[in-house]
Amino acid sequence: MRIGITCYPTYGGSGVVATELGIELAALGHQVHFISYSQPFRLNGREEGIFYHEVPVSSYPLFEFPPYDLALASRMAEVAEFNELDLLHVHYAIPHSVSALLARQMLATRGRRLPFVTTLHGTDITLVGLDRCYLPITHYAIQESDGVTSISNYLKEKTIESFEVTRDIEVVTNFVNCDVYAPFSDEELRAEARRKFAAPHEAILMHLSNFRPVKRVVDVVEIFARVVSKMPAQLVLVGDGPDRSAAEWLAHDLGIQSKVHFVGKQDRVNELLPLADLMLMPSELESFGLAALEAMACKVPSIATRVGGVPELIEDGFTGLLYKVGDVDGMAQGALSLLSDKARLETMRDEVRRNAQKRFCASLVVPQYVRYYEKVLASSGK
Repeated sequence: MRIGITCYPTYGGSGVVATELGIELAALGHQVHFISYSQPFRLNGREEGIFYHEVPVSSYPLFEFPPYDLALASRMAEVAEFNELDLLHVHYAIPHSVSALLARQMLATRGRRLPFVTTLHGTDITLVGLDRCYLPITHYAIQESDGVTSISNYLKEKTIESFEVTRDIEVVTNFVNCDVYAPFSDEELRAEARRKFAAPHEAILMHLSNFRPVKRVVDVVEIFARVVSKMPAQLVLVGDGPDRSAAEWLAHDLGIQSKVHFVGKQDRVNELLPLADLMLMPSELESFGLAALEAMACKVPSIATRVGGVPELIEDGFTGLLYKVGDVDGMAQGALSLLSDKARLETMRDEVRRNAQKRFCASLVVPQYVRYYEKVLASSGK
């Protein structure tokens, strides 16, 4: 198939999933065209069968805010016509599904059918889409999509409840390439790599996000402060965003800044995650928890919050530990209990890797998208 994919190319879950999906689809022999205002950060330009089409956005004095959604719709229609795309797959409803709807309508006037699939990722439904400014158009775009998927049962139910959606929504979970995201096969090599951040006797806790308020990165520092007061440890914070400064100052004020490593945005997080003993994910809300899944594939359990779709990914006490939002004391105690019980931690490490392989590997999930595309194309008469 020839598939157009639109996503936010920035450091965030929806963009990561969309990019990884495109890479996996291309590996299966499909032709993938990314359409966005900049190249998705996880594309490195060497994947065969993948093409990138930039969306130019003109700025005129009349426009206080350049109309990206209209420029995107025009570019979608152009790319689809010139490259004979079979369908579009847009990630994050606002504004991508609206732009895809306009592109479909434009091409229909020229006798060409372009179905599109919308994948709902989280805050496009739970936050942005519920804003009264966007709720009616979000509802309309979802209803008018040729196919709709969500990354968890939680998000599907939330969409139906909040938007009174009457159409079918297919749950296709996030996924991870279990060959790329994998633990070290040699423990001596892992121990050597860990020395970049920690001494041999120190634990490594890690956090990966875009540092938005919903990720509660300040809680990460609070949890670590409690852990490091009881045992030798280091904290590695991967990513960047609006709450980085607050986290940096808190580490400074608590006197633990020398043990907290802000490594910024990283293209190859698969090389960092296997170094960790635990992942910290104290989010206010997660519709799935992609960072926790990537850690699981690397044999790293998570200390997380019992919110949204997280319980669909992590079984409390078995493949991680779950707590109420803001329970930094509980999460710290949970981390300490695992780090102090090497046998239990090792058992959980084995189980999280096994669980990721059994349920969330790309080789299992990507074919679900392919079958869904085929279903959409068949129902649209293509």
